[in-house]
Amino acid sequence: MRIFSQLIALNRSRQLGRQFKEIERSIRALPDRSRARLGTLTLREIGQASRSPFPHLYGTPPEERYLPWGQGTDIGYARACSDNPEVAMRGIALWLAVAYHETKDSPHPSLQPHFRQLMRVVRELKEMHGEDTVGSWMHDSATA
Repeated sequence: MRIFSQLIALNRSRQLGRQFKEIERSIRALPDRSRARLGTLTLREIGQASRSPFPHLYGTPPEERYLPWGQGTDIGYARACSDNPEVAMRGIALWLAVAYHETKDSPHPSLQPHFRQLMRVVRELKEMHGEDTVGSWMHDSATA
């Protein structure tokens, strides 16, 4: 069973890695003003997810909460690929929030590099946002 679990985690790691490359490319293509707004949206999504009973399942319909992982990253990724800039930005924020919570305390070594990458991107967005309240928010969500 342990090998099966590790294979599932490895597959998930590959999926998140592929999606992250596209998400990061989309973020880099945004103008600074939009990136600052994305930072606000992302922090809001992460905060809302941290208040849910299962933050890593944020955005997943309740009837599908027993899957190995939620659908929040898939929904966010699909929205991030939208031609509508507002939908795309909200999709990126959702993807970052769900991936953050999914990889945050993962016991699987294959997912830990993704968490570090996500933290780097969230930190950059936080710096674009430029408010000290964001720093206190990050500490509050870590305890949630």
